[in-house]
Amino acid sequence: MSACVRIRHDHTAHSSPPSRASGIKRPHSPPPPRRFRIAGADLSASITVFLIAVPMSLGLAVAMDAPLEAGLISAAIGGIVAGLLGGTPLQVSGPSAGLTVVTAELIQIYGWRTTCAITIGAGLLQILLGSLRAARGALAVSPAIVHGTLAGIGVAIALAQLHIVLGSSPRSSAAANALALPQQLGRLSPAAPLIGALTIAVLVVWPRLPGRIGRVVRRLPAALASVAIATAVAAVAAPGIARVDLPSWRSHALPELPQGPVLALATAVFTVLLVASLESLLAAVAVDKLTADRAAGRTADSASPVPVTPAAPPVRRSDLDRELRGQGIANVLSGLLGGLPVSGGAVRSSANVRAGATSRAATVLHGVWVLLAAGLLVTALEWIPLAALAALVMVVGFQMVNYAHIRNVHRHREFLVYGATISGVVLFGVLEGVAIGIAVAVAVALHRLARTRITVTDQGGQHLVVVRGQLTFLAVPRLSRALGQLPRGGDAVVELDGFFMDHAAYETIQDWSDAQTAQGGRVVFTGRSGGRIAEPASAAHSCCRPWTPWRNHHCHDQPGRPVDARRTTAAFAPGESFTVDQGPTGSVGAEADTRVAEEADATAGPTGRLDTPGDGAAVPRRTGAHRLASGLSSFQRNTAPLVRDELARLAREGQRPSQLFITCADSRLVTSMITASGPGDLFTVRNVGNLVPPPGAEAGDDSVGAAIEYAVDVLKVESITVCGHSGCGAMQALMSTKPDTPRTSLWRWLRHGLPSLERMTSRHHAWARISGRLPADEVEQLCLTNVVQQLDHLRAHESVARRLAEGALQLHGMYFHVGEAQAYLLAEGASAGSGVDEVFDRVGPCDPNHSRPYDITDLSDPTGLTELGDPGDHAAVSAPTSAAGPADPPGSDELERTSA
Repeated sequence: MSACVRIRHDHTAHSSPPSRASGIKRPHSPPPPRRFRIAGADLSASITVFLIAVPMSLGLAVAMDAPLEAGLISAAIGGIVAGLLGGTPLQVSGPSAGLTVVTAELIQIYGWRTTCAITIGAGLLQILLGSLRAARGALAVSPAIVHGTLAGIGVAIALAQLHIVLGSSPRSSAAANALALPQQLGRLSPAAPLIGALTIAVLVVWPRLPGRIGRVVRRLPAALASVAIATAVAAVAAPGIARVDLPSWRSHALPELPQGPVLALATAVFTVLLVASLESLLAAVAVDKLTADRAAGRTADSASPVPVTPAAPPVRRSDLDRELRGQGIANVLSGLLGGLPVSGGAVRSSANVRAGATSRAATVLHGVWVLLAAGLLVTALEWIPLAALAALVMVVGFQMVNYAHIRNVHRHREFLVYGATISGVVLFGVLEGVAIGIAVAVAVALHRLARTRITVTDQGGQHLVVVRGQLTFLAVPRLSRALGQLPRGGDAVVELDGFFMDHAAYETIQDWSDAQTAQGGRVVFTGRSGGRIAEPASAAHSCCRPWTPWRNHHCHDQPGRPVDARRTTAAFAPGESFTVDQGPTGSVGAEADTRVAEEADATAGPTGRLDTPGDGAAVPRRTGAHRLASGLSSFQRNTAPLVRDELARLAREGQRPSQLFITCADSRLVTSMITASGPGDLFTVRNVGNLVPPPGAEAGDDSVGAAIEYAVDVLKVESITVCGHSGCGAMQALMSTKPDTPRTSLWRWLRHGLPSLERMTSRHHAWARISGRLPADEVEQLCLTNVVQQLDHLRAHESVARRLAEGALQLHGMYFHVGEAQAYLLAEGASAGSGVDEVFDRVGPCDPNHSRPYDITDLSDPTGLTELGDPGDHAAVSAPTSAAGPADPPGSDELERTSA
């Protein structure tokens, strides 16, 4: 029996014919009418986004020096038109911060009516590009240039709005605004700065209000709360402050035929097209990430966590070409009706996703509410102080300079491009800044391609040749000169530290290596870390290599090709071998974990059974025996020569593993892969459900106890890790156990997991959880709790307790999410048994310890470019502390329960 079996309920075999109400089309019947259905979640999400969109739209109109009603028009059209026709159902469009500087400059140069015509032209070009399927090509821009452009726009916005907050009006350019600040600070009037400071303070504090009252009031968006509080205070304390002035709709200006130099107008149209399209497409990609995270139960919002049920709607990637066409149609209509340019907004879109929207109905309804507000709430909107709107937009501008983006581009050595783009946008304009960024990026790429350092060192009879940088034809003369200085027939080690080698450089090195070998020399090629670069002689005649990825591991099974799977294991990938590795008593399964043979190793388990195929082998391409023989043959031919020296050393010296690793026998869990361990590193015990029977259990369960005793007392391991994983079939079977369940061998083994089930339902223990999100369902909750419970069982073993008291042993809890390929570590206090908060923290790719996901607040990422999948790029935040939802375990009333 497989340890982890995916349960699927199939009711199609004997189901009745579909009814008319089901919406399924019968043969020879007309298709059912399509209805625009509005779910309750969409209605509530639309109200949330509406409350953010109104103050944001007015603030951006003030920042652009455009008619204030134009901001409401573009918000309504962006919601209704782009929402209906766009390719990203949950993206909310409208006036955006990215277009603020561009539009303000156009209004100053050409006037408002010509700017509307320019918006129409940009929209027509967007429709054309979307029809030509050019949306993906628009994303082929260096991220450093994109982030730098948006950051430069953010700096320009913040400088301009700062003048309004200080009670003055902005100048014509960012440089002029910066130079005029000292003079402005010398003649301050206190009313506007105080209202602006109050708005900023509420924006910062509102998402962080503590306690039960904080959880209630945080449901109101921070943007609306800050503007509302500032408006109320201004009405009492500063009645004479400058406020919003919405003119009559009868005087609203519509577009006119543009007048001016054709080249200048074409440049203006192209600039609006570039910024609006890039911002919309990048925001669409960010919305896809947020939607996927929410569907997987990974939405992390410390202020208001959104529990997600397993029955969440399926996630579909955005149709970027359709999104570009929808944005183009919205811009054409917005320009015709006298509105601002439209683009996808990350602030509104992320709020829409986090508020629980499930379809485009939420986006469309938000536009309807904005349209009604524009006609019915004019009197209320005119009470808003301009300083409050300016402060709101200024905060958005500052947040466009994202520290996570700066760290990311710096880590990839692209900060020069980023800085040049920001400087160009601030000093010269958006289009000029993009051009400067592209030019610097090309120059940096050429410099890196041409810069190659070659050094030769004599190491006592053997020469070390170190090549730093990319090997292209430009470096061939220097490479040939350096290699020619080495004695013929001598031994040499060539260290290649680069990721690119063209054909000319390859032939130069190959010819020299062949000549050295022919004259009795020995040449070894290594990477920077010293790892040997080798390839079997027959590799050129096969379809695979020793480093073939697992997803291509069936290449040796293709018809007409020789059996030549050049892999680092015995031709078994995750999901192919169900390994039961139960301990030294009666088997040799609890030997040190290895990269080269772990998944091919089958040893006796608690029921005396050998390996059985896992999920991945349910439909094998070959029979099991043939597949095993083929894999072993591939290992002997290709991998064994590369690891024979290391295994020979281990055979002489014996095993000295530093860790005991107790995990499940699930075929998808490759311990050496997820821990990056090699031969002799791990002493592994695998069983169904990663269970640790407590001392004094029946004699049939002595194998795990014997392995623990052997690892602790004989091998002197320094740590023990209990590793659970997602989708564990043992935990599913445990939850479905009934009193009348047959007393089989599997049941007698799974009874050691009953304390975990009792712990999960008990009110005397805190629920184990994952940092940044709730457990996806009851099974995941039990998988986490089981790890904590098995650590308690470990501490009850005499040998473990003795070593813990001496301070010579550490215990660790670990959870591995198979679908995400993501590892989580239990907090140190909980692993040691001294902590109450049982939280599994996410392990980041660049953090030697571990880090947590980035916290998303209402205005956290206005650019929509946050890489949620890379925790190493974001600051660590605390996990949610209270929530309840459909995904909670049975009997749940609250998330946090402490020990009695």
